[in-house]
Amino acid sequence: MKTLLSQSVVTLLVVAVALAAYDRLVVRADKSIGVVDVGQVYRLKEAEFTQLVTKSASDEERQQALTMAQRFAQQLPLALEELSRDCACLVLVRSAVAGSPPHALDLTMLLQRKVGLP
Repeated sequence: MKTLLSQSVVTLLVVAVALAAYDRLVVRADKSIGVVDVGQVYRLKEAEFTQLVTKSASDEERQQALTMAQRFAQQLPLALEELSRDCACLVLVRSAVAGSPPHALDLTMLLQRKVGLP
């Protein structure tokens, strides 16, 4: 009787540990979502570009502003890929998400830093 009770306790402990590991490694890992407001990042970069172009007096300064815009166009897709790797999560555009998922991480500020915005 004592052996049966101890085996039952050990079995329950093993099952509890297995379920906890499954919950942490499988179920909750899939719920990790990163949300990015790409529109906000575009607007900030557009304002920076507009300010540079309107302040520019020479063609060289305007060319530098255009080079900055081209660099941004190349950096943005790479930065979005890096976000996904950095957080080990699915990254979605904020407008594609209905409501506010409880496990969602707002990665907009991190994206801004990656593309050189303050």
